[in-house]
Amino acid sequence: MKDESIGLIIGISIGVVIGIVLAISGFFCLRYHRKRSQIGNSSSRRAATLPIRANGADSCNILSDSTIGPDSPVKSGWNGSSLWLEGFKKSNVVSVSGIPEYSYKDLQKATYNFTTLIGQGAFGPVYKAQMSTGETVAVKVLATDSKQGEKEFQTEVMLLGRLHHRNLVNLVGYCAEKGQHMLVYVYMSQGSLASHLYSENHEPLSWNLRVHIALDVARGLEYLHDGAVPSVIHRDIKSNNILLDHSMRARVADFGLSREEMVDKHAANVRGTFGYLDPEYISTRTFTKKSDVYSFGVLLFELIAGRNPQQGLMEYVELAAMNTEGKVGWEEIVDSRLDGKFDVQELNEVAALGYKCINRVPKKRPSMRDIVQVLLRILKLRHNRKHHRRSLSAITDEATMDVDQEETKTQISDHRRVESVDSTADCEV
Repeated sequence: MKDESIGLIIGISIGVVIGIVLAISGFFCLRYHRKRSQIGNSSSRRAATLPIRANGADSCNILSDSTIGPDSPVKSGWNGSSLWLEGFKKSNVVSVSGIPEYSYKDLQKATYNFTTLIGQGAFGPVYKAQMSTGETVAVKVLATDSKQGEKEFQTEVMLLGRLHHRNLVNLVGYCAEKGQHMLVYVYMSQGSLASHLYSENHEPLSWNLRVHIALDVARGLEYLHDGAVPSVIHRDIKSNNILLDHSMRARVADFGLSREEMVDKHAANVRGTFGYLDPEYISTRTFTKKSDVYSFGVLLFELIAGRNPQQGLMEYVELAAMNTEGKVGWEEIVDSRLDGKFDVQELNEVAALGYKCINRVPKKRPSMRDIVQVLLRILKLRHNRKHHRRSLSAITDEATMDVDQEETKTQISDHRRVESVDSTADCEV
């Protein structure tokens, strides 16, 4: 009897242990399948957000500042939250970005223990770094007390992991280690557009170069609006966020405030840089592609006038446009550093385009695709004018040569006639 009791106890104990093991196994299996499902959904979402076209992937870096105000909670247009906006841990954000990860130690060494400071923005300091591969990069470090910066960090990693275009900044790596968040970009040797417009350390930008920079920026924004799927609204276009490479090609940078168009466009707080902000966005708290178009229009006038939008540029523009309806007469606001070296017709065409971009009614503003076409047409007309002038010059030179040759022939003929007369006279004598 005693043996039977012991056997029963042992059997019950074994049963309990087996039950516990099965329960634990079931729990972990359930978590595993949920995680696999989440990863699957993440992958499918990322596949759905790949851009339709990618017009090159030239590299560039960051040396800029983001601006003001806490952002509002943003909801996705899809079921659930967008990967890079809501509710995901950093590891999940990083795992699907496709961007290489650098160790804190590598970046510490590359920046000589973070002593090579080249810029300071709202996100944090920016350092020049020399990687062990010989590549020069810029490292943007998130300030440790910046909660908003962490959200912008995730946004940039996720967006730039899928956006590739020759006129957009290309993120080449990141670091999320030891409580630090860093973004790594290829170093841009010519710095920001703002530094060339306002710093005495740079030669004034020529008019020709200013128009080409405007076209580069327009192409970058056209890709964000019409080439990326889903479309992306930058929300912080300004001269500090336009970077120039060694050949002075422009790249749009700083995507910390950017949002996919499918995201709820209503924001509780205004984000961006005052002076460049669309008045419609300020009044309605709703941002659209036309908000970027407005900022681009401000940037065009900044290129024309060489004046900071935060120091009354738009008031200056409105005064100039009062008697001209925004079509002609823009010479009065041209940057004095150009020293009159610009084509008046071309200036008025670019300014008229800029004036359309800053129209108070968003629907009346052109699309970025239309803007690109207008700027291309302006540059084509410039090329045709130059070609025409060269042709006229060549024709003039050819005519001059013909006249010179005729004069030479005439002189030779006259000389021969004189010689002939002289010889005849000698004979007669």
